[in-house]
Amino acid sequence: MAVKIRLQRHGKKNFAFFHIVVADSRSPRDGRFIEQLGSYNPNTNPATIILDGEKALKWLSVGAQPTLTARRILSYEGVLLRKHLQDGVAKGALTQAQADEKFAAWKAQQDEKIAAKKAGLKNEAIAKAKEAKAAEAKVNEARAEAIAKKKAEAEEAARKAAEEAAAEAADAAETPAE
Repeated sequence: MAVKIRLQRHGKKNFAFFHIVVADSRSPRDGRFIEQLGSYNPNTNPATIILDGEKALKWLSVGAQPTLTARRILSYEGVLLRKHLQDGVAKGALTQAQADEKFAAWKAQQDEKIAAKKAGLKNEAIAKAKEAKAAEAKVNEARAEAIAKKKAEAEEAARKAAEEAAAEAADAAETPAE
């Protein structure tokens, strides 16, 4: 029986999340599975991956074949690197302590990358908010200037109308006197 590590789709239309499962390759995508290893949510930034690395490593060591997407997720989480290091320990190329040390160094580097990406996204969001606030202030200032200009024009027109009315009243008063 061919066993695959693959994704099982869940969620709404255009808002899917996935369970990472071990299943017989002949079973349907969302059908029966042998064991659930974790979940993958691509809707967040960065994508949320919850994975039981020990179970995944156990299944890889007994011959389960990951699909392309599952392979990328396992690689991102370091499960494939651990399998590679375990194979090296089994062949005698390195000791278990060396393998653990290499994996710990890789994991620290990966965690650093993820933290940097989250910080970059946060800083980008703050910068966008500042930019939007500045643009809004500029638009509000332009509106205030336009309103002030209209108000000044209205006052000027009212003043001219009052002057004309006073001039007409003065002309009207002078004309019957003659």
